[in-house]
Amino acid sequence: MREGRLTPGQQKNLDALWPRYGLDRPSAPIDWDDVFERTAPRTLEIGFGAGEVLADLAISKPDEDFIGIEVYRAGVGRLLGALDAARAGNARLFNVDAVDVLAGGFGDASLDNVLLYFPDPWPKKRHHKRRIVQPAFASEIARVLKPGGLWRLATDWANYAEHMREVLDAHPDFDNVGDRDGFVSEPPRTGTRFESRGLRKGHAVFDMAYRRR
Repeated sequence: MREGRLTPGQQKNLDALWPRYGLDRPSAPIDWDDVFERTAPRTLEIGFGAGEVLADLAISKPDEDFIGIEVYRAGVGRLLGALDAARAGNARLFNVDAVDVLAGGFGDASLDNVLLYFPDPWPKKRHHKRRIVQPAFASEIARVLKPGGLWRLATDWANYAEHMREVLDAHPDFDNVGDRDGFVSEPPRTGTRFESRGLRKGHAVFDMAYRRR
C-alpha cells in the first residue's frame, strides 16, 4: 500500500467505509456471486487512481458489479466517498498490488471486462521493463477474462501505446477490436485526472480494446 497525502475526508472514508466496500488480500479465488449476492456482469479496473471511471460505471450501471484495485490510499478514500454518496452497493475495492491479487483472488474466466487506464508509463527506457503491460501480465488478464470479454486500455504516452500494441497485437489470446488503425476513436469512459494532466502537457491520448478469443 502507498499512503500519499490523505485529506481528513479521505481518512474518514477509509475508517468508516472500508468495512463495507473493502476486501483483504485473498488466499484463494473469490466467489464473486457470494460477495455481491447475485450473478451479474463483472468489470475489474486495475489502478483506478482517483476513481472517476469506476464511480461513474458503478453509479450508472446498477445491474452490473465492479471491482477496483489501487495501491494509493488517497484514491481509495476518494472513491469510497463517491460510492457512499451515491449509495452504490455494486462495487468492491482492493488496496493491494494488482499482480498479487489477480493471481490469488480471481478464478479462470471470472470477469467480463478489465480496464487499465493510464498506468504508470515509466517513460525512461531503462525502466520500460517495469511497465505493467508485458506478455506474462497479458496472459494473466486472458486467464481471468471470459471468452469474448474485453480488455480496455488507455495511455497518454505515445511510446507506451506502441509498447501496448506490440505486446497485445502479438498475443495469441487477444484480438484487437479498435476501429481506427487499431485504436478506439470513441472510448466508452469518463475522463480522468491523469488524462487531463496529460492533455495539459500536450500529450495525445490513445485508447485500445482487445477481445479475449
